[in-house]
This record gives sequence, structure tokens and C-alpha cells, in this order.
Amino acid sequence: METATAHISRRCRRLAASAVPVVITTAVTLTAPLATTASSSAKAAPAAKRAKVSLTRPTLTASIRIFYRSHTGARRAAMVLLPRSYRSGDQPIPLVISPHGRGISYKTNAHRWGNLPGIGGFAVVSPGGQGDHLRNYSWGATGQVDDLARMPDIVTSKVPGLEVDRSRIYAFGGSMGGQETLLLAARHPSLLAGAAALDSLVDFPRQYHNFPRLGCTPACERMWRGPIGLAMQRLAKKEVGGTPRTAYGKYVTRSPLAYVRELAASCLPLQIWWSRYDRVVIDSSKQSGALFERIKTANPNAPISGYVGPWQHARPFAADRLLPHALAKFGLLPTSYEQPLRRTHFIPPPTDSCTR
Repeated sequence: METATAHISRRCRRLAASAVPVVITTAVTLTAPLATTASSSAKAAPAAKRAKVSLTRPTLTASIRIFYRSHTGARRAAMVLLPRSYRSGDQPIPLVISPHGRGISYKTNAHRWGNLPGIGGFAVVSPGGQGDHLRNYSWGATGQVDDLARMPDIVTSKVPGLEVDRSRIYAFGGSMGGQETLLLAARHPSLLAGAAALDSLVDFPRQYHNFPRLGCTPACERMWRGPIGLAMQRLAKKEVGGTPRTAYGKYVTRSPLAYVRELAASCLPLQIWWSRYDRVVIDSSKQSGALFERIKTANPNAPISGYVGPWQHARPFAADRLLPHALAKFGLLPTSYEQPLRRTHFIPPPTDSCTR
């Protein structure tokens, strides 16, 4: 999820999701290499060539659009990203489940991964998603989280020849995508080998009450027919079925903060990133910061890492920013892709972290 201002700016300029420069591969049977640009499937780019490989331009990465049925029965699309060199019969590769942020498309979310799947030799699935009543504003609906848990089966059934390493399935998401990543980790911990959540909506009742604090320019107000925060409250009421006052339990169910015990006990390696200056998920210290502290209190040996920095909302999770660093921490990219974290406070996991 990008900042509200950036999102409004894009819409005002009419940069539709269809204009995102992603490659759509129509063939879904991997009977031959997806391309010949990479020398070996499921292997990271050689160190000597790494400096010459673009992080953003998908020279080593191909994309395939698939379709699936959501928990509501609606037909939804998803983008699968693969190393171009991958072919049927190759060794199983890791899979990253990447739910998108509030209001953005699965294509835009997939575009943020750039060339990284081809460089690291892993697959990514970016589902369109489906809330109980809305699409791009699913906000952690139970059925949506269950759909995310089905993604490994969906991907392998829709892309014949693709083998997923079931011991190396991860979840990465920012903003609403971070909210759903954390809910997936809490409800389906045995599915995942690790999860990374950035600037996540963690306390939904708090965020609902903070929506009116979102900045909105005159152009923004024209687009949303008033302040964007009031529009977000209307959308939340439609999706959840009321306000926190009339449907408090439903908002809590969609709040990762309610699953501290499950996340702490799972011993799932978890990265929680949050910005000190977040203007979208407001009061970040009471959102992601609170979740981090409560997990550490509930289980001091939980393998959880914290990253507290000065960035704009959800900006780091992109191929040319800090996404390679987060991936390298899970072994999905070589350690050479770890970066100096300037002005970012890193809280490492305990040396005696619990394991599963």
C-alpha cells in the first residue's frame, strides 16, 4: 500500500493498473524453458553477474496470469511470477504469497517484485483477493485469508509442471497486505516458513477511528466526494458490516493484534517493519510497534525481528528498495543483497530463538 497522496496522484493522472508494464505469459504448461536468458532454474544469479542484473526490469522473471474461485465464488485473477529458466521437472522452488495493499491491484503489487524472483529462483503469487463484500478492500476477511492459504495448491494446479517446495512457503505484504500476511501467519502457521509484514494495519478499530486523520488534497476530495478518511470509513462499514461500535467483534477478528498468543507460540520467523512517520496507518507505534512488543512479551524466544525507520508508508517493499534485504534474511536471495539500513533501527531476534 502506498501513501494515500501517491495513490490519489496516480488515479488523478489516470495511470490505470492495465498500464503497469508486466509480462503476461499465456502458456501455463512448463514443457520448455520460459526463456533462455538465465543459465539455471531455481538458482540465484551468479555473483559475478549480479551487478549487471537489473532489480526492476524482469529480464530473468516471467509472469503468468491465472484465475481462481474466491471464498465467495467470485472469479478472481492472480499473477504468478517465475524464473524464466524454470521448466517442468526442475527441482521444487520456494513460493512467496504476496497479498496486495488497500485499493491497489494485484498487477501493481506484482510489479513491485521486479526481477527478484528470477534472481533468487523462487515463485511469487499476487492474488486479486476478495473480501466479504468488496474486492480491493478485503481488510483481512476470514475467507480471504483462507484463500491465501490455498494459494500453493491453486498455483500448482493452474501452472502444470511447477513444483513448489512446501517447506519454503513465505508471506510478504505491506499495509492491508501486511494485515493479511499477519493473519495468515496467525491462522495457518504450519503453512509458512516465514513472514514479513510492513506498515501493517494491526488494530482495525483504531485505524477506523483514525481514518478521518488521513490527508486529502482538494483533488483528492473531488475524487472521493469528500475527505478520503470518511470514504474509507464508508467502505469499511460496507465490508465489515458496521462500525467498531456496532460490530466490534468483527473488527477484532480482522486485527492481527488479537492473535498475539498464536503468533508468539508458533515460533514462526517473522519480520515486522514499521515507519515512525507513517501517515496512512497512523499511530504506527500502537499498530505494528504494539504487536511486536506484545509478541516479545508473550514469548521472549519468539524468532521475531523489528525494523523501525523513517520511510513513507509501505515504500521499502519494492525491488529497488529494501525488499531484497527482507528476502535475503529468509535465504530467498544471497546475503550479498542485504543492505545498510540507514536511519533504521534493527531489533534482531534472540540468539536462542525457539524453533518448530
